[in-house]
Amino acid sequence: MNKIYYIASCDTCRKIIKSLPKGNDLVFRDIKQDPLTVDELDEMYQLSGSYEALFSKKAQLYKSMNLKDKSLTEDDYKKYILEHYTFLSRPVFVINNAVYVGGTQQNMLQVMKALANV
Repeated sequence: MNKIYYIASCDTCRKIIKSLPKGNDLVFRDIKQDPLTVDELDEMYQLSGSYEALFSKKAQLYKSMNLKDKSLTEDDYKKYILEHYTFLSRPVFVINNAVYVGGTQQNMLQVMKALANV
C-alpha cells in the first residue's frame, strides 16, 4: 500500500498534494489528526535506514526545546517523532517499498517517477 504522511495545515504539504497526478493510488494520512504508530515509523526507518533522516530540524519545537544544542541519538529521534507530529520531516511518501522524505524539488521528481511506475 502506497502512502503519504503529511499535515493538512502545512502549506508545503498542500501545494505538493495539489501537484500529484490524479488517480495516484496513495493512502493519505494526516499525522496531526491520526498520529503515527510505532509500526509505521519502524517501516519508514527500515526503508530509510535512519530516524535522523526522518527528523525535521526545521521544526519550531526543535529550536524552542534547544535540541540543536544536544547530541541526539537514533533513539532520541525516534522518541521525539513519536511524541509530536511536527518532528517528522514532511511529507513522507512510501511508494513500492521505498521512502521519500521531505518536499525538496529533487525528492518530488523521484516521487513523481515512482508514482508513474505504480
